[in-house]
Parts: sequence; structure tokens; C-alpha cells
Amino acid sequence: MKTFYGVVVSSLVITASLLSETPRAMDTIAATDVIRDGDGDTVVSSGGSFVMGFFSPGNSENRYVGIWYNKLSVQTPVWVANREVPLTNTSGVLKFVEPGILALLDESKGVVIWSANASSTVRNPIAQLLDSGNLVVRDVNDPKNFPWQSFDHPTDTLLPGMKLGWDYAADVEFYLSSWKSYDDPASGDYTYHCDPTGYPQNVLRKGRDKRYSTGPWNGLTFSGLPGLSRNPVFKFGLVMNENEVYYHYELLNNLVISRYTLSQSGVGQRWSWDDQTQSWRIYLTAPTENCDFYNLCGSYGICNTAVCGCLDKFVPKDEGSWERGNWSGGCVRRKPLNCPSDGFVRYSGIKLPDTEHSWYNRSMNPDGCKELCFKNCSCMAYTIIDANAGGHTCLLWLGDLVDIKGLSAGGQDIYIRMASSELESKGSRRKVVIVVLTVVVTSLVLLCLGLILYSQRRKKIDLSLRKGGSLRPEDVKDFDDESHSRDLELPLFELSTIYRATDNFSFNSKIGEGGFGPVYKGLLEGGQEIAVKRLSRTSLQGVNEFKNEVICVAKLQHRNLVKLLGCCICGEEEEYLLIYEYMPNRSLDLILFDPLGSKLLGWPKRYDIINGIARGLLYLHQDSRLRIIHRDLKASNVLLDSDMNPKISDFGLARSFGGNETGANTSRVVGTYGYMSPEYAVDGLFSVKSDVFSFGVLVLEIVSGKRNRGFSHRDHFHNLLGHAWMLHREGNALELIKSYHIKPDYSSEVARAIHVGLLCVQQSPDDRPTMSSVVLMLGNEGELPQPKKPGFFTERDVTDIETSISSSNAHLSTNEMSITLLEAR
Repeated sequence: MKTFYGVVVSSLVITASLLSETPRAMDTIAATDVIRDGDGDTVVSSGGSFVMGFFSPGNSENRYVGIWYNKLSVQTPVWVANREVPLTNTSGVLKFVEPGILALLDESKGVVIWSANASSTVRNPIAQLLDSGNLVVRDVNDPKNFPWQSFDHPTDTLLPGMKLGWDYAADVEFYLSSWKSYDDPASGDYTYHCDPTGYPQNVLRKGRDKRYSTGPWNGLTFSGLPGLSRNPVFKFGLVMNENEVYYHYELLNNLVISRYTLSQSGVGQRWSWDDQTQSWRIYLTAPTENCDFYNLCGSYGICNTAVCGCLDKFVPKDEGSWERGNWSGGCVRRKPLNCPSDGFVRYSGIKLPDTEHSWYNRSMNPDGCKELCFKNCSCMAYTIIDANAGGHTCLLWLGDLVDIKGLSAGGQDIYIRMASSELESKGSRRKVVIVVLTVVVTSLVLLCLGLILYSQRRKKIDLSLRKGGSLRPEDVKDFDDESHSRDLELPLFELSTIYRATDNFSFNSKIGEGGFGPVYKGLLEGGQEIAVKRLSRTSLQGVNEFKNEVICVAKLQHRNLVKLLGCCICGEEEEYLLIYEYMPNRSLDLILFDPLGSKLLGWPKRYDIINGIARGLLYLHQDSRLRIIHRDLKASNVLLDSDMNPKISDFGLARSFGGNETGANTSRVVGTYGYMSPEYAVDGLFSVKSDVFSFGVLVLEIVSGKRNRGFSHRDHFHNLLGHAWMLHREGNALELIKSYHIKPDYSSEVARAIHVGLLCVQQSPDDRPTMSSVVLMLGNEGELPQPKKPGFFTERDVTDIETSISSSNAHLSTNEMSITLLEAR
């Protein structure tokens, strides 16, 4: 009887306790709460912006506790707790353990996997997910004091309100570290820091080596990123005091969803969510071009459009290496210093040098700054930075100047120490003034005569346009030497129209940059979106390439070729503009080689893109009025429209042929390493088969999601072509796919695409198929011949070729920028 009553009493006690238990708030974890993976438990921020729970990234079966955006159609993790120690099953639980520490446990093994090690224990702990994406641990009665927060332990993502920098009091650094792969959030090779050594700047590192630097902060933006200060969506800032130094950003519009990430390949990317397409769009990337890579040109070298030069009054330290395209030795002064009789020469429009070995004073006037540098023979340069409205910062460089880049807009002045003999005297200045005045007067006279002639021709063209006419070759002298351009007609846009469409080529309108120059998005008055390619004055490509693109593209009509809408030629302003249809999804490389973007590109769409490029290339080689060899086919020259249909672009380096011609020989090799065929890179022999080789490389890149250039594997030194060939020979071709998941039904289609790609990249041009054969092979299921060993089998082979070519007085580029000044053997 006692037993019966005991059971009844116990049951009543348990029932009463359950009825009195307060439900857990959706955004909190109390001391008695348990979040179980097996039960699908989650924590959602009060505003519904973020959710925390268990997830498996990519194709991994491991389980992690992470935070991701709650309302987006694409699961996008922004923080991972146990990134280094995954759970291998669904027995994970997240709860508080004594003494008030939030911990992740593997319940099947009874071990702690991860914990939020607070600097001080919390008596009445609670964990709360804020609507900023910050997970905080605090006392239930103290909503403002956070002994621990996830924002202090970032992974690969910087959210608005997070800090990137140092807390000196706690001796803690907040920095980003890349994921190892899309399937593995463990710390990868790359890290991104706000480096306070010397004067603060943001730095990207691979291991300990610097790969990219933003340049020093100037009070409004970083020296190498002048466009940040004019951004209407974000507010950027750098906090500097005795307790902390950190970079941060805030959103000015709460409706915007944006994040900054460090990709597994070492590229910083700012993303914004597009509600219309329900996808992430890249807003900004860095590094993006050859000149962005750290110290490319050595000491006192300056990089302009992927080519290094020496600062004025400096010469290459090793002339032989410099001519071979090896710029790492840098430059030296033409006249050696003789301190203390030296002076200073001003250089303008540059990204300020690396500030690791620098000194600064935040309240010193320009005269005092110059005097201080002058008295210190170790001081190689100085500048004045407008740190805020109330004062100036004097910045001194105490060593050689490295990592200098020329900027077309927003660059700054720097004063570099120079021998007194290099300084202009008053007498020489007077002579210069006289010469300049003479030249100016003469130029004005010639200009007046030129304006009269120009006005007459302009009236003729404007009259034609008003009558519905278009720009004809006789209106542009540069086109007269092309026999096949006699019937060319192309609409001519007024420069003022393009200015209005692009908001005067504002930074916010800029959507990319290539060897030709920057590309801007514009909106015509009728509502049509356009892309405007603007020839840069510092571009290695010039009027010839501009003319070539107009001639090649104007009469081409194919759904897989970008459509040229018109051009704008203004001799007065030295403006050469090409106006294209706007491609909302930009270039293929921006999606294909990004871990998150690539995930959205499933196999059916990849196969459609491969087929579309093949059809476009077939049209160029066989079906167009002129036989055209592109010579620079690569992922960045394939644009994607709103439906992700591919369109081949950038015909500035193309060559056209008539009759039965299919190739030629040239002493001027153009293209991009990683896509150039062996016979073309070495001997200057190009043909339709060299385009086929580039297409084959592109096919393997699209299938694998990996770049051919820079590909590495732990078991061998082969590039992507060699790796794919080895897998194909072993019968394991499908191992090339790791960045995305495919259905079993697509396996044969994937294997066939890899097989066709390998046939296209064979060493001998004669072994490669024509594009008509490629289109047939991709669309049928017949038996295919076995591919022979590909050209440029290993990355080291490419390096050897580059070395041999660069020995011929060449300006060399080995990244994704197009080469335009190589002399072949």
C-alpha cells in the first residue's frame, strides 16, 4: 500500500512540475534547456533574421552547430561553433554545463566537443541569439554585459556590427579564416586581418605570407579601396584607441541583406541578397586583378593594369630579370641618397605602400611631418592623412616602399626621399615653364583648327543619326584599312548619353574590369539596361583592339554571343566606349569558382552552359560571315543572362579569316595562361584548334568547379587537365566532381562531358576535334575515341613555357588577365 501511494505522490509531483515549467523562448537557451540534433531543435532570433541549429555543409555527413540566415531560400552559414571537431552522428546536444558554460556534447560518447569558454562564469546563465546574428552568453538579469559572444570568434564571415581587429586589454584578435572546402568548415589556408602593425590596414594572408593589402586607412576608406567612402549602402569605419583597433561596417538600409566572406581560395567577397532572383550576388571582390597581389612589383615598383613599372626617377634593380617579366627584385633610385642633403618628390594617384614598417602621429601638421622625416635618414617617405575633421595624421615609412599600385581615381599623394640632384631647381623650373607655355600656345592653335574640322564632320554624323542613320566606317578613320568593313553599320551613342546612363562612370556603377578597361552598368532613358566597356588609358589593349572588337562583333548574330548595341568615340575626351546588352548574372567565373555560388549551379545548368558555348564557338568557326578565332576564350569571357544562358564576349583579341583559312602564325601572342594551347603559347601558331583547346579547358573547369591555373592535389603536381586525364584512364572520372551533388541519372552525361573536354585539350592540334564534331559528341551517345595525353600536363610545364617565352622581352601575366604583348619564339 505504501508503494502505491508513493507512486501516486511521485506522479503528482512530476505532473505539477511539468505544468509549472515555463516554455523556452524561441531565441534563448536557459540553464535547464537542451537543444538536441535528433529532435531538430533550433533557436531563432527575436526578429526572425537568423536561426541556430545543427546542420551538415555541402555533401558532408558530419554535423555542426551553426548560425545561418533564417528567411532565405539558400541555407547560408555565417558562423560555426565546432568547425574543427565535427560530430559524426546526430547525438549532439547543446546545453549549459557547470559552472554556467554553454557546451556542445556528443551524448553517445559523453564527451564535450566544443564550449563557449567565457572569461568569467555566469551565475544565472542564458544564451540568446540576437537579430544581428550574434550568439551571446549573459546573466539572465544583465541584458547588456556579454562575457562571451560569437562575434568575438568569427569564422569566414564578417557581419554588420562585427569587429575585425584587436582588443589590447584582453590580448585577443578577431579575424576571418577561410573554410577548408565547401564540405568542411575547418580553418583553411587563408586569413583576413586588420593589422595594426605600423599604421592599420587590412591584410589577407596565406599562412604567414601576405597575399593582399588594402593599404592604410585614411579616415574615410582604405587607400587601395577609394570607392568605399562613396558607398550609399554601407558605412565603414576604423576605431583606433589605446584599448583596441578594429575595422567594422554597418548597413544604412535595414532592408539590405549583406555579408563579407573569405572564400576557401583566398578571395574576399562582399555579397548582397537579391530578392528577385532569390540568390546571392557578388558586390565586391578583392583581390580581383594582378595588381592587387601583394608586392608584385618589388620595392619602388608600381603596378598598372597587370604590368609593373618603376616610379619616376627609379630604375629596375636587375634589368635582365625585369625584361624577362620577373619584377620581384623591384627598383632602385636613379641617384643614390646622400642624407641629410636629400629632399622629397611628390607622387600622386597611387595606393599608399604597405605600412608594416611605418610610424604615425595623429596630430601633426604637414610642415612638422616633413621636417621629422627629413631629419631621420631612415625615413624614406611621408604623407599627410586626413584622419578626421579635427586634425591630420603624419605617416612616415621607415624602410623601402612596397606594394604600390596606380589608381585611376581616388589615389593619394606621397612624398618620397630623393637625392638633391634629382630635385628641380628654380632655374630649371623657369625653363620648363617657358617650354610648357610654348607647347600650350602651339597646341591651342592646332586645337582650334582641329575643332573646326571636327565640328564639320560632327554635323554630318549628327544629321545622319537624326535621320535614323548609324555610324559608318568612313566616319572613323581607324576603320578604313579593313576591306571587309565597307558595309559595317553600328549605332553611335553620344558621350553625354553614356554619362547619364552610368552616373558619370560612378564607382557604384562599376561591375568589373578586364584587360580592355573597366565595365559599367548603365540605364538608358528608355529603361534599357546596358553594359559599357570603357577603354582605359593605361590598358595594354588600345584602339586596335577596340576597332577589332567592333568589326568582329557588329555583324555577328547568335544567341550564344554577346550583342554589341553600339559604340561611342569621342576624340576630344579620348573616350572609346563599347555598349553591350547587360548580362544580369555577369561572368561565369564569378559563380563557377566561388564555393557558395557554385553550389547553386547544378549539373543540368552546367551542361546547358557547355553546350551553349560550343554552339557559339561553332558559329564563329564555321557559320558566321567571317571565320573568327577568338584567341581568349575563358570563364571570365563567358557572360550569363537572366536565364543563365551563356554568351561569349570580349573579341578585342580575335582574328578573322576569309575563304578556307583556318589559322595563322604570329609573333604577338595574346590570351591567358591556363587556356592557351601549347603550339600557340610556344610558337605563336593559332587556329580554330587553339580555340578548341581553350574550350576543352573550360569544359573541365565547368565540370569540376576548379581553375586549371593554380590547381593543386596532395598526391601529384599535375594541373586540372592532367588530374582529369589520370582519373579518366583509371575509370574514376566522376571523382572530378566534389563541389556539388549530381543525381545518378546524370552520371553518364558528366562522364561524356569530361571525355569530350579531354579530347579537346590533347597535345597535338591534329588530334583535337572540330567544334562541329564537339557539338555532335555532346548531343549524342555514340562511342568516343580515347584521348591522348593533354597539352601542359602539369603546372610545372606551364611555368617552363612561361619562362622560355618571357626571355623574349615580354610583358608577362600569369593570372586570369589577358596577355597582349608576348613575343613568340
